Amino acid sequence: MKLINIDYIPGQDFDLIGMVKGNVVQSKNIGKDIGAGFKTIVGGELKGYTEMLQEARQIATKRMVDEAEALGADAVINVRFSSSAIMQGAAEVIVYGTAVKFK
Repeated sequence: MKLINIDYIPGQDFDLIGMVKGNVVQSKNIGKDIGAGFKTIVGGELKGYTEMLQEARQIATKRMVDEAEALGADAVINVRFSSSAIMQGAAEVIVYGTAVKFK
C-alpha cells in the first residue's frame, strides 16, 4: 500500500474510492506521567510521550491502511495526521487520506 502526502501520484492514473481514516487514543502509565512531570522542571524531551505518540501514529496508520485495503485500494493519497489531548497523559492521533484504485 502506497501512502503519499500529496494529492496525486506522478504518472499514475487512478479512480477515487473515498476517505479512509484510522485513530487511537493512547496513554502512558502513571510512572511515566510522574517522570514526565519531574522532567518539565528541568526541561528537555519527554521521551515517554515521544514514544507514546510514535506508537499511536503506527497504530492509527495501520487502521487506516486496513480500511483502505478492505475497500480494494492500491494507495492512500493526501495523507494527514492530527493529534489532540484528550485528558492529562492521553492523546488521540488520527490519520486520514483518500483511498484510490490504480487504472
